Amino acid sequence: MYRRLIWSALLVLCLLSGAARVAAQPADDTTRWTPELSMQYHAIQGTAMAPDGQLVAYVVREPLIAGEQSEYRSQIHVASTDGAMNVQYTRGEHSSYSPAFSPDGRHLAFITTRSGTPQVWSMRMQGGEAYQVTDAETGVNSFQWAPNGDQIAYTMTDPKTDAEKQRETERRDVQVVDQEHRYSHLYTTEVAEAADSTRQVQRLTGGDFHVRSFDWAPDGGTLVFAHQPTPDINSGFTEADLSIVPADSGAVTPLVEQPGVDSAPHFSPDGRQVAFTGQGGQPEPVGLNDVYVIPVSGGTPQKLAETPNRSSNLEGWHDNDAVLISEPVRTSSHLFAVPTSGAAPRQLTEGDGLHSTIALAANENQMAYTYENTDTPPNLYVTGLDTYERRQLTTLHEDVPMPPMGRTEVLTWTAPDGTEVEGLITYPIGYEDDDRVPLILSVHGGPAGVYSRSFTGGPGIYMTQVFAQQGYAVLRPNPRGSTGYGKAFRYANVEDWGDGDYEDLMAGVDLMIERDVAHPDSLALMGWSYGGYMTSYAVTKTDRFEAASMGAGLPNLVSMVGTTDIPDYLTAHMGGEFWDNAETYERHSAIYRIDSVTTPTQVLHGAEDDRVPTRQGQEFYRALNRLDVPTEMVIYPRTPHGPREPKLLMDVTPRILNWFDRHLGRVETSE
Repeated sequence: MYRRLIWSALLVLCLLSGAARVAAQPADDTTRWTPELSMQYHAIQGTAMAPDGQLVAYVVREPLIAGEQSEYRSQIHVASTDGAMNVQYTRGEHSSYSPAFSPDGRHLAFITTRSGTPQVWSMRMQGGEAYQVTDAETGVNSFQWAPNGDQIAYTMTDPKTDAEKQRETERRDVQVVDQEHRYSHLYTTEVAEAADSTRQVQRLTGGDFHVRSFDWAPDGGTLVFAHQPTPDINSGFTEADLSIVPADSGAVTPLVEQPGVDSAPHFSPDGRQVAFTGQGGQPEPVGLNDVYVIPVSGGTPQKLAETPNRSSNLEGWHDNDAVLISEPVRTSSHLFAVPTSGAAPRQLTEGDGLHSTIALAANENQMAYTYENTDTPPNLYVTGLDTYERRQLTTLHEDVPMPPMGRTEVLTWTAPDGTEVEGLITYPIGYEDDDRVPLILSVHGGPAGVYSRSFTGGPGIYMTQVFAQQGYAVLRPNPRGSTGYGKAFRYANVEDWGDGDYEDLMAGVDLMIERDVAHPDSLALMGWSYGGYMTSYAVTKTDRFEAASMGAGLPNLVSMVGTTDIPDYLTAHMGGEFWDNAETYERHSAIYRIDSVTTPTQVLHGAEDDRVPTRQGQEFYRALNRLDVPTEMVIYPRTPHGPREPKLLMDVTPRILNWFDRHLGRVETSE
């Protein structure tokens, strides 16, 4: 207990000391980029389009940070596609999200926590009070209207059994790992306003499998759903199948049963086929999503033409002859139509930037979506599917100050082995050509993440414009292993972590020095998750960085694979289990060569991280401490694999800036 009290006191001191930079800037300063200002750029987290294409519902998430608050609240807004109307539709102290228009467009259903657990509520589009539709014991995970508008289908996680509740009451609630799962299953219920005692609820699935997504047949007679063996996230990396169930209950019929992950089923408009994403009958934990169609009656799935990145996110259908998907394309993201004839995919969106949060109109040839680029914050847009014409519906941030920004460019360079690498460089605010400035090398997570043309002034673990405001250039490379550049590039660092990808990163730094942007004696390094791994590994291979910050890093791959919640993802990258490939795991683990580290390295980690367990950060920190390498460890309370509370998120960038400034000798310039 004494040790716990000491640790808690140290944690509080660490959090308070890191707040110094935030406090140094006035909270109402709108002339400079600060974490407080970046937090005012809110995210659009979901969209839905009315069947006739005349209205779009969208979800705006805002941080609440006044006083003791540190949380997010989401509310639903509705805009007309002619630009005449834009109103906030839900209000109050509880979040509302996942909007969905009824098939006739007269009602809007959504999930809200206003009654405690997340439940589906509905309200008339012309006004009136919302009413509760579901009373799911553990809350609703997802839902979808039936085609006739009289019902919804939804998923709910199994509640605890009476025996489990009794064991908890009697303090005998021991857990047997991997043997006591609570699965998500499929239900239907009537939507018409009624007392809970008269509304009919029908359970459609049960058993030892976990429903992850589903879709109604156009005639409302059946539902198709994807399911995996257990609710564990690791299970979803290796196996998922498709089945069909009658909408009025009955026997579950398998539709696609094969190794690997087959998921995201969507009925064609005529109800004859089901489109889905799959891995072709072979597990691909590193990541692969090709597009397939199969007759509803069953048979052999037909693989459609491969998309550029082969990481399709299925959005729906375009008539009955093409499937609509979205995916990253280098530093942008786009919508594609993939013909069922087998012809090549057609890119439907244009320009550099991110097209995301897509919603399709059921009866119209158009879609709503969000768009942003490095200099433009996200807003809601609409376009036709046959002719791309970006029409803006919202001005979500028109009242938010936008100080001068550090400009961002996309760069390409060549690694020593000839690999072409792309990345983004954000210059300090007010930068003039040939100024040599401090450079931060920022490494993304994944490894199959990607640095894209997202708005650089928005909030995040690393707030790019806040670094630029303090005089740093920020280089964000997409080394081998990144998504957006095709399967071969995404798989190029399998069994090669810390080698080829390291050379990709260093070649980018060298380019910045050659172009007289970066001062070779003022280099810093940071990254979260896989980026934290690369940070830990890089400081064992070079002393060129004056300071480093490892966020949620994994320096010991042997202990990592035995404790993470996604072991199959890691073993896929390492080429097998550690007992069969001990040399590979050790060779790519920073902890086994930590005695070569001289770089002052900060360690940041979440206290409740199951993805990269907190002990990974502690191993590195304690070893550095014993080696007398300058270090500090900051643990964020209540935090899984990245901050989920606004105030904790706002702490990260200032804390890293303090660390970098101190070890680059810049403290006086940032006060």
